[in-house]
Amino acid sequence: MAQSKATRKFEKNKLHDVIKRRKDVAKIKQKKQMDVKKKERKARDNARADDLEDDSSKKSNGRAPKDDGFGEMSMDQFFEGGFQVPEMAKKMSTKPKTGKRKRTPIEHGYATGSDAEIAESTLGAEDSATDSDSGDDAEAHMGQLADLQKKDPEFYNYLKHNDAELLDFAEDAELAEIDALSASEDEATPRKKKKKAAVEQESESEEEPTTGNEVTKKLIKKWKGSMEANSSLRAMREVVLAFRTAAHLNDEDGKNYKYTISDPDVYHEVLVAALQLVPKVLQHHLPVKESAGGKIRLSTDSKKFSTLTPLLKSHTVSIQHLLENLSDASTLRMTLDSLLGLLPYVLSFKKVVRELTKVVSAVWSDSANNEMTRLSAFLVLRKLVVISDPSIREIVLKQAYQGLVKGARNTTVHNTQGINLMKNTASELWGIDATVGYTTGFGFIRQLAIHLRTSITNKTNDSYKAVYNWQYIHSLDFWSRVVTAHCESLCEAEAGKPSPLRPLIYPIVQVTLGAMRLIPTAQYFPLRFQLIRSLLRVSSATSTYIPLAPALIEVLNTAEMKKMAKPSTLKTLDFSIAIRATKAYLRTRTYQDGVGEQVAELLSEFFILWTKNIAFPELALPVIVMLKRWMKAMTKKTGGNRNTRVNSLIALLVQKLEANSRWIEEKRGKVDFAPNNRTGVEGFLKDVEWEKTPLGAYVAGQRKSRDQKAKMLEAARKTDDKKRKEAEKADGEEQAEQFDEDSGEEGDDVELDGMSDEED
Repeated sequence: MAQSKATRKFEKNKLHDVIKRRKDVAKIKQKKQMDVKKKERKARDNARADDLEDDSSKKSNGRAPKDDGFGEMSMDQFFEGGFQVPEMAKKMSTKPKTGKRKRTPIEHGYATGSDAEIAESTLGAEDSATDSDSGDDAEAHMGQLADLQKKDPEFYNYLKHNDAELLDFAEDAELAEIDALSASEDEATPRKKKKKAAVEQESESEEEPTTGNEVTKKLIKKWKGSMEANSSLRAMREVVLAFRTAAHLNDEDGKNYKYTISDPDVYHEVLVAALQLVPKVLQHHLPVKESAGGKIRLSTDSKKFSTLTPLLKSHTVSIQHLLENLSDASTLRMTLDSLLGLLPYVLSFKKVVRELTKVVSAVWSDSANNEMTRLSAFLVLRKLVVISDPSIREIVLKQAYQGLVKGARNTTVHNTQGINLMKNTASELWGIDATVGYTTGFGFIRQLAIHLRTSITNKTNDSYKAVYNWQYIHSLDFWSRVVTAHCESLCEAEAGKPSPLRPLIYPIVQVTLGAMRLIPTAQYFPLRFQLIRSLLRVSSATSTYIPLAPALIEVLNTAEMKKMAKPSTLKTLDFSIAIRATKAYLRTRTYQDGVGEQVAELLSEFFILWTKNIAFPELALPVIVMLKRWMKAMTKKTGGNRNTRVNSLIALLVQKLEANSRWIEEKRGKVDFAPNNRTGVEGFLKDVEWEKTPLGAYVAGQRKSRDQKAKMLEAARKTDDKKRKEAEKADGEEQAEQFDEDSGEEGDDVELDGMSDEED
């Protein structure tokens, strides 16, 4: 009868381990039975000895002559009593060492009545090291230690002070099996080399006195040599344990670890060795194969992976703790780069991945970190999304969005570049798996819509604050960047199908338009301009028409822009980093000029999207009419604001719109297709560059001048910051010198102050 595939697979992969495990269990049972028999035989011998003592006592009471100590015992009776021969130490095995740590011998002066319990607990520890497929023996060992603490606390305290590693078995028992995997390294080494290495090790130990478990440079050098030359798992384990100590070096919980580190240079060497070599050793023993699409193949069912699982968890948790407490940029980048190589091995540990994602996203969203560090953290998040399953991808996307919202709480000229970096990088994550990206994106956009609806229906003084804040505005801008990056018309045309994220365009636009008109006052014109720029980005990338001209015309028709403005010396408001104008800016010439420039710029950016469209004249006509009416009202002798700067900007825009309309009418008068021919309509002026149109040339010139102005302002800001830092440094040095000079007179000053108080 043919065997099934599962049976053959079981025989090939697991049968040998099952047989070995059963043999080990049989040996344990046999040893326990032998111990029971020894106890029974010892009890019988003690009973016979008691009888002999009784006989001897009777004879001594009867004044019998003394003999050689055996009384009237015959030779047969003497040999029937048996002997308590001390057990000899086992001979040295010729097999290679498995790395099992030997326990210190138990001294006879401590609790002889519980020696059997200690022997059983030690036996349980040894058996747990041989059984590599289960953690039940480790749990049994911990239970035996707990019983020992209750029955014999004195001996337990002795072990705690003299052999703490035995009591700390919960952390290191699972790692003991790594020594068995490294046994082949000793087998492959010739005997002569072994002797030579032993001699060298003895000489090194004689040259350098040991200081307990203190990590030294020579010890690290030895570990690094083993890991680099032989990919030693045993050396990697010791490096991981030392790295755990280094990661928790500044903790105050008082937890004891195997190694101690006191030298800063040694601390640095431990970090470098663990972060650079551990991924290489893992790759040697557990190679990860990556496909062209980014998918990885790693055998997680192998015995070697299950043996290394505790080590991987311990090392990953140490890296996570280190990331939470690091501040040095270079060390942060090194840690994140090392984490990239460990990600394929920790994917199966969902809880570890969840906590790790939270820490990495915090590094990515922290404005205190430099750009390179944040990019390194983003690469970790991106690789997690690429190689993981949908459940982990959803976790990463949620953590990234939460980090973005948290990092965008305040916006200044100093951190606006970092916030834009977060939005641009995070938008890339949503396109790796568009299906998961759509579900998570729709949920977050729905939350924004709920906040907006609550602000509209709940008419309180502070209800609008849930919407009119930087976090909400940056969230809307972020989702506009997501659909812009992954729903671009050209990319969809090349792919031959629309993006799964395209359905998000409609809710994003609706929520943004609703937030724009929540409080249509002059104080929140900067917020309106921020949201209009987000919608312009969506309209440009996705070729979606969004009616933005009415929102800008409404700004011109407010009292803020119609009435005469009062002169002011306030600094020009930076609309790129503002969502609200203070009351000091209202009804001032400075604010009115800034709003007029923004309206003219945004109107031109809106119409440039359709400058080559065959329907441009019909689209621009209503706006041209309304702008002309506004200019006519402003030029009246009474009631007009007579702001020549704003009026000239709007008049120039009207001229360009009219010129572009005439140019389109001239071009479409030469076409030979009807309006219902969609192919002809979409291909109208397709080969003409937008800069060649009348409106396009004007907008290109305006963009160039704005870019030059922005560069000049940025350079001036950097110069001012540099001067301010130098001035603060000089003031600090001057204050320190003044303090040193006045320190000798401090006592007199205090006395004079006291006298003056008394006089008062």
